[in-house]
Order: sequence, then structure tokens, then C-alpha cells
Amino acid sequence: MSLVHVHDLNVSYGARTVLSRVSLRIDKGEIVTIVGPNGSGKTSLLRAIIGAVKPAAGHVQRAEGVRLGYVPQKLHIDETLPMTVARFLKLSGHVTAPQINEALTRAGLPDVSRAQLSKLSGGQFQRVLLARALIGKPDLLLLDEATQGLDQRGSAAFYQQIEQVRQDTGCAVLMISHELHVVMSASDRVICLNGHVCCEGTPAVVASAPEYRALFGTGTGGALALYRHEHDHHHHHDDHTEAAE
Repeated sequence: MSLVHVHDLNVSYGARTVLSRVSLRIDKGEIVTIVGPNGSGKTSLLRAIIGAVKPAAGHVQRAEGVRLGYVPQKLHIDETLPMTVARFLKLSGHVTAPQINEALTRAGLPDVSRAQLSKLSGGQFQRVLLARALIGKPDLLLLDEATQGLDQRGSAAFYQQIEQVRQDTGCAVLMISHELHVVMSASDRVICLNGHVCCEGTPAVVASAPEYRALFGTGTGGALALYRHEHDHHHHHDDHTEAAE
């Protein structure tokens, strides 16, 4: 039984259909990445899976008792508001100090529970959001462009942390990413979305699919070539930011 099974999902906002007939499954322990151009419905898909958006048609079936953890794209916090990391993490419900410390350690941020939120770097704040998602011991971790605004090194470190979390907890991961080199190095499966599922499969299969190349214009194996460059540290990846859909 899959953790989540999305079946023929349609999502509309008024007269505008953003997702049509999208079907996918997420199985235990796998890392699945969704790629696609701006406005392709990626965020809407994640929101439908967590139940924040009501489908116009189709349905999302979650395994019984499955726990989801959600790391949003960004969260605006009033910088003038004095709040420690521990206090912020307690806002999500009844949480003990040991649970907070364990989640922060898993997120790669031990010893910051007393730090002021406003003093954290962008990368540290994203890890606090990751810790918040991990407190509930999720079976499936959902990440929406979680490294937006981080530099390349910070972003690579964050995704390594996600891989570590999967190894330590066995949770599955569904993430939206525009960083193709990350997709190639970190995913078991890639789903290319553009209002519908254009293609899906292993990173190598998707990178060579015509639909993928039409969207990203990378040429044959371009994304894989990019991935190899990344690993040779010769290629500077230009981080384009993606507007929330």
C-alpha cells in the first residue's frame, strides 16, 4: 500500500484549471521530486496532498494513520517579535523539550533552542522549519522549494540533511525543486509536471524524455551533464527564484 495515492486529480481556482488528471503514488522511504515551470501547479499539488486545497475532481488517498510533515516555501515572521526557537516550535502543539531537541538535532541544528528566531541565518531558519515538520515523526515529508533564497552551498547542505533524515527515520520525501542538479543527485524518482504529468521515472529517464527537454530546453542529457559538472565543482549553478504559484 502506498503512503499516498493521488488519483485523477483536478484542481481549479475559479475558472482556471491548474491541475488536470494528475495521478501519482508515493511509497515508503522513497525520495520523489516534482519539477516543472512556474505556474505548473506544483504547489497546488502539495497543498492538495496535505488537504489544504479541495480537488475539483479526483481524490487523494492517504494510507491509514499516515503522518505528514510539511516544510513551506517560506514563512514570514515579524523580525521585531522576540521569540526563541523553542517557543516557536511549541506553537505547533503540545511538545516537550526533549522532542524539540531531538527534532533540531535531526534537522542539523543542535543547541539552538534558546536562540532568537530573528538572529538566525536563512539556512538556519529553514532547518527550524524542517525541525517543526519532524516533531510529529512524519511518514512523508513534503518540501515546497525549501531552499529558496539559500546559496548553492547552503542548499546542497540542506538536501544532504534531508537524505540523512530519510536514512535515520525511514520517511518518504516528496519535494518540489527547481534545482535540477539536486534532483539528479538526490531523487529516486522525478515527476515532471506542467498542469498534468508530462513524464515520470528515474532521473536519467526523465532527463532524456522529450517532454522534459521541451520544458527545460536542456538538450540531450543536459540535466545529467549539469549534475556531473556539479560533482566536479566546475559548474556555477544560477539560482533562479521561483514565484509561489
